[in-house]
Amino acid sequence: VRANVKEITRSLSALAARQIAFATAQALTALAKEVQADEIQNIADTFKKPKPFTQKSVGMRGARKDNLTATVFVRPIAAKYLSPYEGGGGHVLSGRALFNPKNIKLDQYGQLPRKVLDRLKARKDVFIGPIKSKSGTINGVWQRVPAKRKQPAHLKLLIRFGDSLAVNKRLDYRSRAKALVDRRFNAVFGEAMSKAMASAR
Repeated sequence: VRANVKEITRSLSALAARQIAFATAQALTALAKEVQADEIQNIADTFKKPKPFTQKSVGMRGARKDNLTATVFVRPIAAKYLSPYEGGGGHVLSGRALFNPKNIKLDQYGQLPRKVLDRLKARKDVFIGPIKSKSGTINGVWQRVPAKRKQPAHLKLLIRFGDSLAVNKRLDYRSRAKALVDRRFNAVFGEAMSKAMASAR
């Protein structure tokens, strides 16, 4: 998002012109902080119980007098799996796609807890692989259930491996940030310029 302060500078006094870089850096940094906070809230509003890691992945770098650029960004790991929520596409899944957990306790964010698959692999009554069923071949994590009274031994599907599903939500990260900057720039820049003039010597 760009803002042009050159036209403003032409109409300023010599003292104000000397303070323009400082005021611009302050305004850009303040706006970046507002955008950062807004995007963190946007993630909380868009997803049901997002993990703290995801919300904290929105970072910010402030501007300086010698570098009038402030940046709001999503850290690489989160950016990878959040990108479909901006541009569309399927869920980004690490490694083999884990989909449709059954009979497994999920964490407070509705996701598979870490190392669940490793613990399941270590169990003697569990195996991972494809099984042919009436509805077709199902690839997943299976538990061997021993026979009981009037119930023959059978397999119970714990986790099904499947293809990534298309995302059905949008963050509108860029357009949301641009709208906020367009709405707030004049007020934030005016406040920063007032403070810069007040502190000028």
